[in-house]
Amino acid sequence: MPSFREALKFWLKLGLISFGGPAGQIAIMHRELVEKRRWIGDGHFLHALNFCMLLPGPEAQQLATYLGWRLHGWRGGVAAGALFVLPSAFLLFGLGWLYMAGGHLPWLAAVFHGLIPAVIAVIAEAVLRIGGKTLRSPSLWVIAALSFVAIHFFNLSFVLIIFAAALCGWLGHRWFPGQFPAGKSHGKGNAYPADEPVLPPSVKATWRRALTVSSLCLTLWFLPIVALGFWLGWGSVPVTQGLFFSKAALVTFGGAYAVLPYVAQQAVEHHQWLTHSQMMAGLALAETTPGPLIIVLEFVGFVGGWRNPGNLTPLGGASLGAAITVWTTFIPSFLMVFLGAPFVEVLRHMPRLGACLTAITAAVVGVILNLGVKFATHALWPETGGGGFDVFVAVTACAAFLAMKLFKVPFTAVLAACALLGLATSFIAP
Repeated sequence: MPSFREALKFWLKLGLISFGGPAGQIAIMHRELVEKRRWIGDGHFLHALNFCMLLPGPEAQQLATYLGWRLHGWRGGVAAGALFVLPSAFLLFGLGWLYMAGGHLPWLAAVFHGLIPAVIAVIAEAVLRIGGKTLRSPSLWVIAALSFVAIHFFNLSFVLIIFAAALCGWLGHRWFPGQFPAGKSHGKGNAYPADEPVLPPSVKATWRRALTVSSLCLTLWFLPIVALGFWLGWGSVPVTQGLFFSKAALVTFGGAYAVLPYVAQQAVEHHQWLTHSQMMAGLALAETTPGPLIIVLEFVGFVGGWRNPGNLTPLGGASLGAAITVWTTFIPSFLMVFLGAPFVEVLRHMPRLGACLTAITAAVVGVILNLGVKFATHALWPETGGGGFDVFVAVTACAAFLAMKLFKVPFTAVLAACALLGLATSFIAP
């Protein structure tokens, strides 16, 4: 087993190189921890991944937290989970400042305009990718369609859609298991192979441990929100953001693209912390950073604080907004991982939970489609500049989608090309 110092170096390296979304990040951890370093066995890694996929929140960050905990206890889990997030958090903070402080510069505005088609393309690609893996029965297609109708035409809460889908999966697997499959199993059998690396004994799940973990994490979770309430007032934007993103952290099944429609519905349309175009810019910027894509929520908090600073400076309000958003987005992940980690082996024998996750993911397909429709509508018929049809966005979005789907061009390369095209159009446009 590695020393804590060796593991710390790896978790820092992972936080700096973990590009490619959750699939790429999980692949990096498997290659480094299972195949190369032999710190974790393949069976244990895959069973841990099953566990993290059942939790709301970023599964790659939660997997790193669990593996760090399994190697070195609570300090290993904290180090792994925190270092997975911090590099991208600092980088996105700087990009957010550049966006808000330099947005009035014509050339920079043109670059961000060029990023919009890339965002439309990546959302369309996500719908097809997730839908292709998830919608394996007519009932799951119906759930996806109903979720789109519910959120697009009736503005139904994302939270209600998620809970309704989970209930359908739970009951459907009992009565119609063929229509509501439990999902792919990553591990087989009841025991690990004899050649798996030997890990320290796992702690036992006890009521005392659960109470200790819950008390500590809940105190850490809500103490900053309470402090901000006494300082700035209970109706201030940072407090509202802390409460909102705390709730969002509990319903983010299906990855960052799943929670974005909920955030757009509430942060853009209800709280009006930012606009649809700013939300799209934040998603594009988050795609350029390592770490979990859900870090895009930090940009939402940053822009919301910048535009609503109260008695603070814009940068001061943005800093508080970004900090409380990151805090309340990721602290719940530590709570859920540390609470549920002793039950990893038990969860292998509960296929109905997997069916719930499958139904939730089917609903997420419809919700993501709604996000793409809304983003594309606002981008193609912008509210500013006369409201005419934006031909550049339409053509570039189609080209970006084809580049990723047909020619497998990495999204970072597509993003850079779109930014350069946006900059070029600023020089040739009349």
